[in-house]
Amino acid sequence: MDLDTLSRLHHVFQDVQKKQDLKSALDALFMSMRSSFMFDNVAIYLEDLKEKGLDVVFARAMGRGKHAEADAAWGEIVAADIIRSGRTALREPKQKSRDTNRMMQPYLIGMPLKIGSKVRGALLFVRFGGPEYSELDIHIASLQAFWSAALIERKELQEARTELDSVQRQMRLQDDFVSTISHELRTPLGFIKGYSTSLLRQDTTWDTETQNEFLTIIDEEADRLTRLIEDMLESARLQSKTLQFKFSPLRIDALIRDVATRVNTHHPNLDIKFMLEPMPPVLGDSVRLSQVFENLFSNAIKYAPGSKITITSKEVGKKVRITFGDEGDGIPEDFLPFLFERFYRVPGERTVTGTGLGLYICKQIVMAHHGKIWVESVLDEGTTFFIELPVDPAL
Repeated sequence: MDLDTLSRLHHVFQDVQKKQDLKSALDALFMSMRSSFMFDNVAIYLEDLKEKGLDVVFARAMGRGKHAEADAAWGEIVAADIIRSGRTALREPKQKSRDTNRMMQPYLIGMPLKIGSKVRGALLFVRFGGPEYSELDIHIASLQAFWSAALIERKELQEARTELDSVQRQMRLQDDFVSTISHELRTPLGFIKGYSTSLLRQDTTWDTETQNEFLTIIDEEADRLTRLIEDMLESARLQSKTLQFKFSPLRIDALIRDVATRVNTHHPNLDIKFMLEPMPPVLGDSVRLSQVFENLFSNAIKYAPGSKITITSKEVGKKVRITFGDEGDGIPEDFLPFLFERFYRVPGERTVTGTGLGLYICKQIVMAHHGKIWVESVLDEGTTFFIELPVDPAL
């Protein structure tokens, strides 16, 4: 192999290595090598370990027979033989004639793909009408098989690393959750125990006003404890898909106003601005959707205290879109993708109580309504949650 050939291969492999996704990398590899190794169709088969079959992970037609680009069934039997034997396969047409349609004379070469320590796939090339594969062709095909296997292994390692990162993040979140929930449970229990013990003391007499104050605190902390337990139970039911929903046509604008009225009862100074357009009904569970908006109000009150809350609604195609915005400090962009994960809490918000379950519950409820929820935020300007729900299909 001369210096020019080595230099060209070096540039080819450098270009392939820069590609981020598997398909682009394989496209670059085969297109670059085609000037040295002519073929019409190429396909890569991989073992499906779950289904015990073969998957076509890449298929492309570049020459004769290009109309059949998506059809790679021609090589499945050969690919299975290659994976089983671990050896290169050459197939030629049974009848060779210049008068026969080239498409009826496939010359096939297949190379095993060793991924990790095991042959798990096959790379197949087809030339319609020849010529036969030479020794040099076999070497070049083998080189492409080596790089294809390396690219597939790189993709699998990237996916495994991403999955591992996700698992580790979930483990950290669960550890944080255990610590947080322990504190969150002890706090109301401490209040309830402390004030009830004070009321039961035989050596002290409390006036009526003090007794009412203590009983009010006990009542509020009992409610807080109940909400914590309900959130944990509901989160578990949502995750296991066992939470029951009762769907019926409802007006989302009326539902939002009802929730806002209840919230205003406990927070009379809360500034809520409505920009609600008349909208068609949605098919939903009023109790669960109320829970979503109550959670959004609760978040705004905790993380954007004193801020005005603006709620808008409009019809977008066959969907109803609701926005729920505050004018608080905002959330750094790096944290936004994780807000709806179970147990997730924005770092640095340790002074604010919470379990990290509220937005997870919101997302699961909205998804159960075949809708979607997302968030946008600008630092020092505020945070806006968006909810889209499909219009009642009966309309």
